[in-house]
Amino acid sequence: MIRLAIPKGYMSRNVIALFSDCGVEIKENGRSYRPFCSDPEISVKIKKPQNIAKLVECGAYDVGITGYDWIVECGASVCELVDLRMDKVKIVAAVPLGYDLKKDKRIVVASEYENISRRFLSRAGYQYSFIRSFGATEAYPPEDADMIVENVATGRTLLQNNLCSVCTILESSTRFIANKKSMGDADKKEKIDELVCVMKSVLLGRSKVMLEMNVDAGRLRGLMKVLGAMKSPTVSELYGGSGYAVKTCVDKGDVRKMIPVLKRAGGRDILEYDIRKVVR
Repeated sequence: MIRLAIPKGYMSRNVIALFSDCGVEIKENGRSYRPFCSDPEISVKIKKPQNIAKLVECGAYDVGITGYDWIVECGASVCELVDLRMDKVKIVAAVPLGYDLKKDKRIVVASEYENISRRFLSRAGYQYSFIRSFGATEAYPPEDADMIVENVATGRTLLQNNLCSVCTILESSTRFIANKKSMGDADKKEKIDELVCVMKSVLLGRSKVMLEMNVDAGRLRGLMKVLGAMKSPTVSELYGGSGYAVKTCVDKGDVRKMIPVLKRAGGRDILEYDIRKVVR
């Protein structure tokens, strides 16, 4: 049995969707912190992301999913298995618009990230007093704090509260982590490695699309010059010898620019569809 801790709150939706794509259904059960898991070899519990890294380190869970920011904040000694590239945020230092940091010898700083904040402030040479916040950190300035250290995705919340970022301290995303002793257990490691393999295949699949198209025989060579692939395209002759069918896997981000180029190179009847998994 593998004990898995998944994050409570806004991160949970993406995590549950990832496991679903991996073939593991996790269904929340009302207010219970022990959701249903379709894999009988995995026991799941919902925890606050702030606590997961330390709980995995001390062996309460074999594996867990949490943000890299909380791994750094609590200094957890864990095995980082996969960067899931979800819920990307930046940890920034922010002050009120127009605030001059140089005018004050000592500033008041509020944040949920006490350790990250103190390390940053010490390195930067600030004289400061620290206030530990418990949510709604953006509401502290200007009356209650001169600076905040907070995670931001788009920066809109800062602007809505008349704040501006002065420094990016750390970039974070969701990570799949494991207890070091659990990775030394052959049976548990085998199960964890299976999860890692499937997670990586899903993440790679999400970044790719499959393209299929037809091309006249005389234009095949020109099409090949502009067509990318993971290795090389698959080419097969159409019935009756009227041309060729071409299939290839490409980066999803390149498709928008590729399709007009392929069409000019002779590609026609172009199809694009998603890939669920790519196993290398």
